[in-house]
Amino acid sequence: MTIGRATAGTRVGNRTTDDAHFSGQQPRAVQKALGMLEAVAHLGPGTTAKEIATFTGVPSATAYRMLNLLVAEGFLVRVPDLSGFALGRRTAELSHAASASGPSPSLHDQVEEMRTHTRYGLHVASFNAGRLRFVDKDPDHEIIGITALSKNIHSNALGKLLLAYDERILDDLELRRLTEFTLYDRDELVEQLRSVRLQGFAFEIQECRLGRSALAVPIRDHADVVAGGLCVQGSFERVTPDDRELVGFLFDCARRLTGLI
Repeated sequence: MTIGRATAGTRVGNRTTDDAHFSGQQPRAVQKALGMLEAVAHLGPGTTAKEIATFTGVPSATAYRMLNLLVAEGFLVRVPDLSGFALGRRTAELSHAASASGPSPSLHDQVEEMRTHTRYGLHVASFNAGRLRFVDKDPDHEIIGITALSKNIHSNALGKLLLAYDERILDDLELRRLTEFTLYDRDELVEQLRSVRLQGFAFEIQECRLGRSALAVPIRDHADVVAGGLCVQGSFERVTPDDRELVGFLFDCARRLTGLI
């Protein structure tokens, strides 16, 4: 008697052999690969292998192997001068499918309406998986040096929010000095993060880039967990933590965005 091949795998106890094979290092490999795609999406075309490895926390040798696999499968492509990577055709197809079948654009609609009430750039970031990723950028206010924000979260308002509500990230964080105003002493930063939780907002004044200042407030999900942040950027002379009207505006906006990230 011939036994046909089971599509779900052979039963072994309470699981199939296919399930048994999906164990050990495989889930972590999937997480790393997805993190690399996220790194390129966030850092932009031309992102180098070294930058991707740093962003994802993956050893360089492992990163190179996985990047080559993602290129071979069409999820990434090499930029013309071969200096870095960009998202590939298959990733674009997934993005298009998600847009077509995803939730209503209520987050974007809400933020667009809020932008009509301020002259500053208003941006929204997600803190999913402990990473700072912009999910809605103000089209009229370019974020100068956006790559530096995700790589140096100790030096910007959104990054400080992320650290304030998940201090475990601080343990392995390199505190680089980007300007003369950057807070890079670990003890002083921990103290400021404590103040962030007490006040409910974070700020930066020329810490990441000279001439620029920013305020950020947390956006929570329906379980009251901080899922991201709402940030306003502008001149260091105008955007200050002492501007209670602006801080109040951000608090009101963040409440309207509850559960939308």
